Amino acid sequence: MSLRLARPSDAPILAAISIEVWLGTYIRQGVNAFFAEFALNEFTAPKLTAILEDPSEHVIVSENKDGLDGFIRITHGKVAPVTGCSSLEISTLYVQPRHHGRGLGRALLEQGLLYAKSVDAPSVWLTTNSENIPAIAFYLKQGFEMVGTTHFRIDEQAYLNDVFRRIVAR
Repeated sequence: MSLRLARPSDAPILAAISIEVWLGTYIRQGVNAFFAEFALNEFTAPKLTAILEDPSEHVIVSENKDGLDGFIRITHGKVAPVTGCSSLEISTLYVQPRHHGRGLGRALLEQGLLYAKSVDAPSVWLTTNSENIPAIAFYLKQGFEMVGTTHFRIDEQAYLNDVFRRIVAR
């Protein structure tokens, strides 16, 4: 495993990883048109290219001998849905399921926290679906604390999410 900053040429790969992880994590009973359209419209190479070219975004990828297998995206200037959080959000932390348990998520998170420290962020925050028990356990084990709830919205649908915060060590 090696970690590096993402490049615009990584955009199609990050889109594919995003679709794989998002559908595999949140769609348990079969993919319907509503969720397929969301995933295919949300996780596109052009949208990921725009993120990678945005100076308020910082994306680190994990790469193995065959290609990318995960990434962390940190966004500056995001207003948290609860009080007491900084404006630095871990927007995405995705690792392909076949690579879970190898320490990739932890390594990406550590790099993200080092980045947060380098920009003098007092803390970072993130949200995760309230039913995503493995992710919740992971974040709690990594020193995050649950500080509230919010909703992830797709059109008129709302899904309960927990908000987590971690203080950045100085």
